[in-house]
Amino acid sequence: MNTRNLRILLAEGGHGEAAESLRALFPEDQRRLELTIVPTISTLLSTIRAANPEMILLDLALTRPEPLEAVRCVHRAAPEVPLIVFADAADKDRAAQCLREGALDYLLKGYMDPQTLDRVLRVALAQNSLEGLTVLLRDPLTGLYIREGFLTLGAHATETANRKHSTLILLCVRIGNLEAMHKEFGKQAVESGLRSVASVLKSCFRPTDVVARIGGSQCAALAVDAIEPSGPVLRQRVEKRFAALHRDMATEGPLELRISMGFWSTGAETVLRISGLGRSGIADGAACFRGARCTEDRCAAALKPQERSRRFLART
Repeated sequence: MNTRNLRILLAEGGHGEAAESLRALFPEDQRRLELTIVPTISTLLSTIRAANPEMILLDLALTRPEPLEAVRCVHRAAPEVPLIVFADAADKDRAAQCLREGALDYLLKGYMDPQTLDRVLRVALAQNSLEGLTVLLRDPLTGLYIREGFLTLGAHATETANRKHSTLILLCVRIGNLEAMHKEFGKQAVESGLRSVASVLKSCFRPTDVVARIGGSQCAALAVDAIEPSGPVLRQRVEKRFAALHRDMATEGPLELRISMGFWSTGAETVLRISGLGRSGIADGAACFRGARCTEDRCAAALKPQERSRRFLART
């Protein structure tokens, strides 16, 4: 770990294994740790503002009888602070479920040695710094991430998915007639169309998902910790809202949108990597799933039925 003081808020019961490992990792004479220890969830929630932690560690033994709801409440109280839970080995499955409720990682009691704790803290701090960095990676016109921001966050999301064995959904959108719109209606109409597309995409995805403008006429969205059967529902939602946008923009000319969707699912035999998106157009969106087991999905595309696209993310 680095040499500055690290502020950790710890909620722990029992004999204090986490506190013991933290003190071994940060010897008191080095004065590198500001550790606040609380005995209950209610005390943890009321202490967050005063402690201003950079990390929260939570003993699931304190969260009975509703551990998932307790983790959800802690995450809501400080969504910007990495949350790590730890539990008895018998509660490993419940600890893993906490990752879907806002926890970044989990540890098992009996295995919380200083080396393991150091590794987990490093990953959590790296993610926190990453989220601050991505504020600089926004497209000023649409408010979406730019391509570099998408690749940065996308790479982190895929690493997490590989580790958690979770599912990702990738959706790519290309506006096929931006140049024609510019010639006929001018720059203002083009910018209005791009902002409208961005607004629709943001309304279709969760705040935890990654939505970006990856090129002049291309956007992409990565749904994190998705459920594969929800893909068709997401596709239907996107199409419905783009159809409404199509009607609203009738006076400025329709947007010709081509949409492609693909999955990377739990149990894929190879590691998923983000690479190459946005360089060669929407047809190369499958490059983001290079080497992974993807589900092919022929997503309905252009809003003008006569120009409906049949592009899709294929196995590579």
